[in-house]
Amino acid sequence: MDYLKAFLIGGAICFIVQIFMDNTKLMPGRIMVILVCLGAVLGAVGLYEPFAKWAGAGATVPLSGFGNSLFQGIKDGIDKDGFLGIFKGGLTATSAGIAGALIFSYIASLIFEPKMKE
Repeated sequence: MDYLKAFLIGGAICFIVQIFMDNTKLMPGRIMVILVCLGAVLGAVGLYEPFAKWAGAGATVPLSGFGNSLFQGIKDGIDKDGFLGIFKGGLTATSAGIAGALIFSYIASLIFEPKMKE
């Protein structure tokens, strides 16, 4: 049941984003920034954590979950390191995901033939 809930919640988030992409003039990069900021803001007001516990991977995998992770890392970094935690906390909290994305992207570029768009 957890898998089904994660699939439905993650699919609903993607569905809403697709509606924005189809019906507005916002570029995909701007929509991605909006999702990250929305996750950070919802985390700051305390709404994202209960939602993520309920929805599981359906809420933590999309970019809004990344924004929440950034906020949580910064909050923990400030508690631990003070002012320096503002700069250090978010990177520390999300470093595994960022490193994984870079490593797997590099491996994919070795396996497949990347081409420039014409």
